[in-house]
Amino acid sequence: MPLPHPLPDDLAELIARRFRALSDPLRVRIIDLLRDGELSVGSIASALGAGQQNVSKHLSVLVES
Repeated sequence: MPLPHPLPDDLAELIARRFRALSDPLRVRIIDLLRDGELSVGSIASALGAGQQNVSKHLSVLVES
């Protein structure tokens, strides 16, 4: 699907929010882990060597975007 040119304001904002969500390396690593299927917060934290609270915070940002 071709994008309109110039981008409407609401579409530009949506795209910017998605890039902000991907701006943290841990979030990118979380997405990479989830490519194979659902995982618990504890499983993600263990696989990435991160705290559960930190992973949960990052998952929240990803879900919102």
